[in-house]
Amino acid sequence: MNDKPKNFKHLMHRFYMIAIGLLIFALLLISKLIYIQFYENKLQISLSPEAIVKNIVLEPSRGNIYAADGNILATSVSRYELYWDAVTPSSYLFNSNKEALADSISSLGKKSSSQILNLLEKARIQKNRYLLIDKNLSYNELKRYKNFPIFNKNVYKGGLIVEQEIKRENPLGKIAERTIGYEKKDKDGTYFRVGLEGAFSKYLRGDQGLRLKQKIANGHWKPISDSNEKEPTEGFDLFTTIDVNIQDIAHNALLSQLEKFEADHGTVVVMEVNSGAIKAIANLGRTKEGKYFEKLNYAVGETFEPGSTFKLMGMIAALEDNVIDEESMVDTGLGEMVFYGKYKVKDSKRGGYGTLTASKAFEVSSNVGLVKIIYDNYKSNPKQFVDRLYNMGLNKPLGLPILGEGIPKIPYPEDSDWDGLDLPWMAYGYGVSFTPLQILTFYNAIANKGEMVKPRFLNQISHFGNSPAQVFSKQVLNPSICSDETLRKVNKMMFNVVDKDWGTAYSIKDPLLKMAGKTGTGQVDYTTKNIQYISSFVGYYPVEKPKYSSIVVIHKPNKSIGYYGATVAAPVFKTIAKKIFNNIPYEVKVPKKEIQTLNENLKKIVPNVAGLSEIEAVQILKKTGLKVKLKGSGSVKFQSLKPGTLIQKKQNIILELS
Repeated sequence: MNDKPKNFKHLMHRFYMIAIGLLIFALLLISKLIYIQFYENKLQISLSPEAIVKNIVLEPSRGNIYAADGNILATSVSRYELYWDAVTPSSYLFNSNKEALADSISSLGKKSSSQILNLLEKARIQKNRYLLIDKNLSYNELKRYKNFPIFNKNVYKGGLIVEQEIKRENPLGKIAERTIGYEKKDKDGTYFRVGLEGAFSKYLRGDQGLRLKQKIANGHWKPISDSNEKEPTEGFDLFTTIDVNIQDIAHNALLSQLEKFEADHGTVVVMEVNSGAIKAIANLGRTKEGKYFEKLNYAVGETFEPGSTFKLMGMIAALEDNVIDEESMVDTGLGEMVFYGKYKVKDSKRGGYGTLTASKAFEVSSNVGLVKIIYDNYKSNPKQFVDRLYNMGLNKPLGLPILGEGIPKIPYPEDSDWDGLDLPWMAYGYGVSFTPLQILTFYNAIANKGEMVKPRFLNQISHFGNSPAQVFSKQVLNPSICSDETLRKVNKMMFNVVDKDWGTAYSIKDPLLKMAGKTGTGQVDYTTKNIQYISSFVGYYPVEKPKYSSIVVIHKPNKSIGYYGATVAAPVFKTIAKKIFNNIPYEVKVPKKEIQTLNENLKKIVPNVAGLSEIEAVQILKKTGLKVKLKGSGSVKFQSLKPGTLIQKKQNIILELS
């Protein structure tokens, strides 16, 4: 009787324990359901299809950028990253092929076979669904991986995951790097655009594609299939005006001079006179280690006080306004002028040039001479002078497609900060500022019979070699910057700068190539004791029929080595001009009498008739006056007189035939 209550109590105790356990389990289950229902929904981590499967955007391949001769300057190259889903392969497939796969991967020389095998087995145990195998692979390297055991199966059996990335490469290296440019996307979604890549990005970019991916462990997304839902469309191609050969010449000529004079930076531009096509543009800046690279696009974006190269603009204004003639006499005295008792204008020649013509003042680059021409004739009406400059279009930017063009500066008499020094300082290139390309465009107009054309970087935009989507032709900025008479006068002055022994660029005169231009030596930091210089030369060639114009600007050369424009910049101009000129086919006019004499002389030379038939050989030789004797029959095997020797009167020639 006493055992029954005791057993009953024991059973009830067990019942209560089970009930409590079930209650705790139920509470945990309810809590999990509440967590899934409310908390994960707030985080948008639901079990909806959109959360585990979605389309991932695929960036398209950008269009290529080509040089004028067809060389690729920039192109998009596919690079691949390989991942492995260690869960996908069957046990039999993995175990029977894992050593062979490890050996295959090891053959690429990156890790030992045992290291790779351990990595694969560990990933299998840990059920790693996104193991990195390799990255930054070319297409050929990808194909090699796809032939390896296990990886040669499709994605559902072998588990190999291929991720493609499009990278931009410049096959010709650093050539015109800043002009070719780039486009980069910041973290906030905005784009930073440089050069042609940035300016024409909407054409180069193409259309995005889509690839369906599934979310797997650790937040990774795995492609569901080997194909894309929507294939990305490649962008349009740009065909530039850049000539690779001229670009290489310009780049190396500039680099050599920058290194020689230990300069801070420099730029060179070569333009085709009639069309405005930019054939070469090099921009090199110095690193702390003394090396040079395409740091910034100085030609397009950097404004500077041009110094003496601006004297051309002042001379044209004075000639157009008829305040002087090229033969007008200018008294430069001892080569020094003083304004307001303390501001000096000095000539580089100690003691000055005395009295000389206006044209010679330009040719020797007399600061005092040009200041006297401009100041003496415009001081009572400076607005007339500046208006003339504005009418020539010098105050306007060129409107280039490349972003970051510097804004030209020419003070105006009605400006609030205009003062009495602005006019004389402008006369020799101070207080005004321009980019190298803006200066070159003006000089190019002189070579182009007064027509100012816009610098042009592109010939056309097209897609897969189809009909061009856009063609870029010559664009005229100013049909006539000055009269034909003024053009004639300043052309002669610029030719004399190089051709005459008093010209500032006489050192680059060449007997085979006539060049014209103007030197410039401008001061930088002239308000301090540490004065630096900008050396420049701008001009065109050949003078008889200008084909190209060029500008060279070199900033802050080592003063102890040299700093004048004629010493630092002009030799670069000559090197480029000579090498380009040597590649330009040109006609040589030969008088008719000389042609007749040449033909008569050719008749006196023994021709080569070897290999010709008997009839052909005899006909040719009889025209030269030779008497022909034959041995055998057939074609000519041997001739007794050596080809190229002079024919004597009544001379015989024996032909052996076979």
